[in-house]
Amino acid sequence: MPFLAPIPPTLRDLQALRNLSVRRVAAQAVLTGGVTGAVIGLFRAAYDWISGLAVALLRAHDPRDPLAMALIWGSLAALAALALLALRLEPLVGGSGIPQVELMVRGKARMCWWRVLLTKFWGTLVSLTGGLSVGREGPCIMMGAAVGEGVGRLWREGDARHMPRYLVGGAVAGMTAAFGAPLAGMCFAFEEMKTILSVPLLLFTGLCALSAWYMIDGLFGFGLVFPFQTLAPLRWNQWWLIPAMGLSMGLLGAFYNVVLLGLTRFQDRCRLLPRPLRVLLPFACAGALLYGYPQVLAGVGLSATALERLPLPLEGLLLLLAVKIAFSWLSFASSVSGGLLMPLLLMGSLAGACATALCNLALPVPPEQTATVLTLGMAGLFAASVRAPLTGAALLLEMTGAFHNAPVVVLTAYVAAFTANALHVEPVYDSLRRRCLELAGPPGSA
Repeated sequence: MPFLAPIPPTLRDLQALRNLSVRRVAAQAVLTGGVTGAVIGLFRAAYDWISGLAVALLRAHDPRDPLAMALIWGSLAALAALALLALRLEPLVGGSGIPQVELMVRGKARMCWWRVLLTKFWGTLVSLTGGLSVGREGPCIMMGAAVGEGVGRLWREGDARHMPRYLVGGAVAGMTAAFGAPLAGMCFAFEEMKTILSVPLLLFTGLCALSAWYMIDGLFGFGLVFPFQTLAPLRWNQWWLIPAMGLSMGLLGAFYNVVLLGLTRFQDRCRLLPRPLRVLLPFACAGALLYGYPQVLAGVGLSATALERLPLPLEGLLLLLAVKIAFSWLSFASSVSGGLLMPLLLMGSLAGACATALCNLALPVPPEQTATVLTLGMAGLFAASVRAPLTGAALLLEMTGAFHNAPVVVLTAYVAAFTANALHVEPVYDSLRRRCLELAGPPGSA
């Protein structure tokens, strides 16, 4: 009898979707997206409150006062302990969460949805409160997938073959809620997660994205993530910036991926760095940076929008970019709960600011176009690292609201992705997904 390969869970789920009524599919999708939007909205509101409180306390007290120093270092130690506790309670919440969700969709991993949801929620808040250079998007995608599986259980569809639709729909809703970007959430599902494109799944994920977007925009009132003041389009004689930014971001993205994976694997097998020390290290670095270089810390550091009007020299921008990249590598390699994309976008904006400063030495970029170049840097670096140019372009267009810049943003993203591909550097989530499988061991061994 010839060997028959097992049918992928997504194909089985696609057949199940075709047998359901449109009303039932719509109800499941709206519930998945709405609950995910509410959870991520609470997460974003909690982080904004904690970040605002931390900044206010730092401004109200001298950080070099002995009592203030004791409180700062004591708080960082407590946060490191909480981050370690999250990893011990649920090892799946370490890192971004996107590679784990992709493995779940393919039937190669399983989770306890409520435990992942709770630990990912407060574990990521801990990392961000500590100032670590991690993002919220991967954790939001994982929390959305956990909510999706919970909705599937609520519908009494406990069989694993019914879960991919809920995982993908929840991931789309999580991406939408994290950035206020429903179109990017849809692109992420079909470009990065490589979900089979079909009408039933398109309907399901589309309703998930729209309901999550309604919760974030309508109920919580979050606006644009990057509300730049002016995003003037490039003139035709400035379109040379597209290949220039695409090539440079492709090189930087490939370099970033290689070092990130190398450092992460080094820490995986380094016996001198047991897990407690590995988790404590980035929090200790955050404390040192608070006194020496706070601009790169999450919450208290520079934002991408601040770079639009910040007159920094090229040398200062290059130093800022180098320190941000190094701290991002260290933060992510520690395996604390936190994503890659927001630090990646900030690094892209810093690279765009460096490009603007360099151009101003010979071919000045008008001030009203500075944010446009920053956007090109963000889209290019995202596309080069993740290798999802359409998702990156859609994400930046929705986060800035500058849809009139769509042609230049899309072209820059594709040039950056092609450049990184030409260097034969693997996309970041592909590398991390393979690492997750190696750490987990053979199927059924856990």
